[in-house]
Amino acid sequence: MRLDKFLSQQLEVSRAIAARELRAKKVTVDGEVVRDGSYKLSADSAIEYDGNALQQQLGPRYFMLNKPVGYVCSTDDPDHPTILYFLEEPSAYKLHAAGRLDIDTTGLVLMTDDGQWSHRITSPRHHCEKTYLVTLESPIGHDTAQQFADGVQLHNEKTLTKPAALEVIEPNLVRLTISEGRYHQVKRMFAAVGNRVVALHRERIGAILLDTGMQPGEYRPLSDEEIASVGLVR
Repeated sequence: MRLDKFLSQQLEVSRAIAARELRAKKVTVDGEVVRDGSYKLSADSAIEYDGNALQQQLGPRYFMLNKPVGYVCSTDDPDHPTILYFLEEPSAYKLHAAGRLDIDTTGLVLMTDDGQWSHRITSPRHHCEKTYLVTLESPIGHDTAQQFADGVQLHNEKTLTKPAALEVIEPNLVRLTISEGRYHQVKRMFAAVGNRVVALHRERIGAILLDTGMQPGEYRPLSDEEIASVGLVR
């Protein structure tokens, strides 16, 4: 990559400003001042700006984040804080959520800058399973599991939901696995059977499970195995 392009991305400035900083002798590569913006960086180049090390981004990035309540999954929102606040990564603004959660929903969010990878999670034709821990206002009905297995009619929808698996943990606490991503689907499914969701927490996307010891707002890179598992989504 050209040095001026790298600086523009890292400092989030225009190429013209990057060129000005180069002329001011503020940039070193492998300990030597470089003023030429066309200088080609290698994968192991050590770059510093004003004495601060800048890290090269090598290839696409993949993270899991435990989303807390009160944050939105968009990269920019004028009214609410976004989950990018938690990502202490270079050019974090280039990352996006592969499957968003509502502002009041917690749990597993996958962040990446790999559009094809995230498409395998979000595209309806891949039927990527997602598992949620659901706290309900009223005790679960005895026939709800069968209703969800058969499919339910959502308000203003023409087709039934695809078969979903319901595990009852306590009368007001269940685990639901769905393979669709309709708008507010989990909340609307329970509304369709006369119940109301009071808390929603995503535990799993495909084969990727949220680390149980990860606190709200914490994140980590995905393992190679976790990244590769998305390619196995049917």
